[in-house]
Amino acid sequence: MEKKENQLNIELSAEVAEGTYSNLAIISHSSSEFVVDFIRIMPGTPKANVKSRIILTPEHAKRLFFALQDNIAKYEQQNGKIKLSDNNQIPPVPMGFGGGEA
Repeated sequence: MEKKENQLNIELSAEVAEGTYSNLAIISHSSSEFVVDFIRIMPGTPKANVKSRIILTPEHAKRLFFALQDNIAKYEQQNGKIKLSDNNQIPPVPMGFGGGEA
């Protein structure tokens, strides 16, 4: 295979490849950055810890938005529409979890 000029070689360590489970994301922003906190809420516990924080420029946040839209559309074509609960909580608390403030 021919190597293209300016090709980016992305490496994934074994630790990062395992992933971190999150069932809640909270997004905030300033004029120069978006901050996405990934949180894991456990049933019956009053405290939830941020497991990962990703900081993005506004341009990268918009690229992520478009990439998520594209991937969700492809997922729904293959697997059917993703159903959301009707309670409209902001931030939404995962099903089966208490409805307190996050």
